[in-house]
Amino acid sequence: MPSTVPSGALPAPQRLRQLRTMVRIRRFEEALIELAQAHDVGHFHVYIGQEATGGPALALLEDGDVAYSTHRNHGHLLARGVDPNAMLAEILGRATGTNGGKGGTLHLAAPAHGFPTTSASVGGPLPIAVGSAFAFRELGRDRVSVALFGDGALEEGAWHEAANIAALRQLPVVFLCENNSVGAVTQQAGDYPSSTLAVGTLADLARPFGIPAVVIDGSDSGAVHAAMSEALARARSGGGPSFIEARTVRWPGNQGIWAELVTGRVQVHYGWDPATIPDPHRAWFAEHDPVVRAVREALASGAGRDAIAAIEADATREMAAAVAFALASPWPDADEAFANLYADPRVNALATGRGAVR
Repeated sequence: MPSTVPSGALPAPQRLRQLRTMVRIRRFEEALIELAQAHDVGHFHVYIGQEATGGPALALLEDGDVAYSTHRNHGHLLARGVDPNAMLAEILGRATGTNGGKGGTLHLAAPAHGFPTTSASVGGPLPIAVGSAFAFRELGRDRVSVALFGDGALEEGAWHEAANIAALRQLPVVFLCENNSVGAVTQQAGDYPSSTLAVGTLADLARPFGIPAVVIDGSDSGAVHAAMSEALARARSGGGPSFIEARTVRWPGNQGIWAELVTGRVQVHYGWDPATIPDPHRAWFAEHDPVVRAVREALASGAGRDAIAAIEADATREMAAAVAFALASPWPDADEAFANLYADPRVNALATGRGAVR
């Protein structure tokens, strides 16, 4: 049975940094849902309810490390410092977007922040994350690759192939599985932990490959910090891959095909005044919302209410400005449609120092 990781005690400044990232992610996603009511942004997925996983985990990466995300990618990029202005512009298909309007929500990429590409295909991040880890090993670089994926990716053959290669080669890769099937509408007590996988925990799927695996509460930022710290240390020391299953109770607005802001915007004062939490989603906010939990933990660590309220106010202003920036941004020129469609092999040769450029 894979081990579990208890919550770790973190000092107030670190709790506040984590909370700032989590509130920024939440306000971004809330703003996007509202924006999509009046503008066609195509199909999109939001990271609400999982902020305590991606925020603390990705904050531990170093310059030069890479991460590969999924269709639910906004929170991951924000956690690594990608500009929300450029992200919203990209989602709206504008020229000022992270990818000039070509990637959209499902294929956001920010190489300077460690996201070479995003694969919206279920299981897509797994083989490319392992490929980057293999390249790091071959090039002698002290870097780590992180595969970010949901529980459904483990139903794909790509998981078995990626895990096998990573284990055989002892590659510096961390498999971070964000299992948000807990509380999904198809779940009943005693049923499978995901929609179709008949295993006790998803982390059990790493055991046949000899990959160290842990199960954590994905809404517990302290447990996420501890598990990711251990996995990264293992990868950097030559100890090979790790598997983390972060379990979260699905946000009510993610139950359907389209994200809906059924709970309204979260308010940080829910953390110290639970009587103000509105019905009918009082239980989710009080028991499962990672932002509200992070507020309570920040208070317990010694942070003040004023500092927490300032974080919320800053994030609210920032994301309102990002919406305005995206809406004011121009559409790409038509002649940009065929630009940057193919990789330049000369760049590859120069980067690796292998082969002549002809």
